[in-house]
Amino acid sequence: MQSSIRRQLLEIFSKSDGEFVSGQMISDELGCSRTAVWKHMEDLRKEGYELEAVRRLGYRIARKPDKVTGNEIHLGLQTDYIGKNIYFEETVESTQKIAARLVYEGAFEGTVVVAEEQTSGRGRLSRTWHSPKGTGIWMSVILRPDIPVQKAPQLTLLAAVGIAQAIEKCTGLSVGIKWPNDILINGKKAVGILTELQADPDKIHAVIIGIGINVNQQHEHLAEDIRQIATSLLIETGREQKRAELMQAIFLQLEKLYKQYMAEGFGIIKLLWESYAVSIGKEITARTMTNAITGIAKGITEDGILMLEDREGVIHYIHSADIEI
Repeated sequence: MQSSIRRQLLEIFSKSDGEFVSGQMISDELGCSRTAVWKHMEDLRKEGYELEAVRRLGYRIARKPDKVTGNEIHLGLQTDYIGKNIYFEETVESTQKIAARLVYEGAFEGTVVVAEEQTSGRGRLSRTWHSPKGTGIWMSVILRPDIPVQKAPQLTLLAAVGIAQAIEKCTGLSVGIKWPNDILINGKKAVGILTELQADPDKIHAVIIGIGINVNQQHEHLAEDIRQIATSLLIETGREQKRAELMQAIFLQLEKLYKQYMAEGFGIIKLLWESYAVSIGKEITARTMTNAITGIAKGITEDGILMLEDREGVIHYIHSADIEI
């Protein structure tokens, strides 16, 4: 089945909000025969959709497959632009690399690169990010904000807040954020965020937000060297999560915050981030590329920089570091 027809069909079901849709209505909407509608339904079944067909009522989707292709993400998507354009691949080296190329080719704001598996996923400070197939969310979101270059780090904190909000809404879990953007559940890392900038000295061309979320990994799926410090949404809730639905929720929260940020500035994002922060008021050690500083985390500046007060009362402004609480 052609992807455009499949997308139209999924949009029809999305608008029906779980109610039955008659074969005649689908036929009229798609501009095809009732026999062709039946063939399209069979194609959906082959893709893993569970469909109910009732005489005189029509069809409805009873269960969607746990896939993260563009069609699955578009079914029920409520955003204006984030996630409207999806670039999907089964296996990639890194979604960040593909997003960087798409930016150069003129990709629209809100374009998302998604993969079922990354073979060379990257975290902060060039660390490897383990991205096993079919278990997590591995994606990059392209934004094109008209803001000064020095304000770009604020979008990292914005992304952390949006993802934290979406996880809480979808799972009921309580989450925290460790500066700048590690999302923790019960003290263990479940989400990593990597923000990369394409810019001239005086102008941002794009901000690419790479997001890795451990969703349906069992404990044994996690790499041995991180099992004591990492977790997944399945481990914490005891149940599998629909990845496409979580992505839709993330896109919606990101877009709401991004619109507010572009209209009103960083103030509300700063307050929200600090409400999730697990380190504010606690003694932490910030390990930079050159030294380690221990002190009390006092909060973040208006630019999103961490303020750390050492034992002599000196405030250090931390731009990039590993944080130990």
